[in-house]
Amino acid sequence: MTVKGVDVASYQPADYSTKGLDFAFIKITEGRSYTNPKWVAQRQTARDAGLVTGFYHFVRPGSMKEQADYFMSKINLVRGDLLVLDWEDSGVSNGRKDFWIRYVQGKRPHTRVLLYCNRDYWLNRDTTSFAGDGLWIADHGAGAGEPRIKAKWRFHQYTDDPLDTDVGAFADRDALREWSRSKGA
Repeated sequence: MTVKGVDVASYQPADYSTKGLDFAFIKITEGRSYTNPKWVAQRQTARDAGLVTGFYHFVRPGSMKEQADYFMSKINLVRGDLLVLDWEDSGVSNGRKDFWIRYVQGKRPHTRVLLYCNRDYWLNRDTTSFAGDGLWIADHGAGAGEPRIKAKWRFHQYTDDPLDTDVGAFADRDALREWSRSKGA
């Protein structure tokens, strides 16, 4: 595993370091009204460095359709972008999590749609094992690329120091880019 990346939100800089990175995930929205004020600049930082770029929505209780539509209304996707549901709110059920992912897959059939959650959610809250096109698992107690789960995963967030830092289960950036662009192609 040689692909490395970060994920950023409004509390991180817009001009984060991209040295040695292959991908970046950027928080765009939360619920039905919050938009990260730095996301456009954070996306530009990733694009300028040639990184594979993903965008995520922090889901809250309420209408999954409205939240998904709100999220998708903010993005002008390019081929190879990734979309992610960030599932960390205990008020969001498995069924609602699955609905959001399937709904976005239906609206963006040529785009990979993934699930982000931490190890505890995956092992103790998830009952469907549905992660769309891939699982992005947070497990800070494990070494990079060694999350303590049995399920197949695509990305592993292993630390938050100095930024949320991730690795991907891809041989290299070209393999990641090919996978990100290959859905429905």
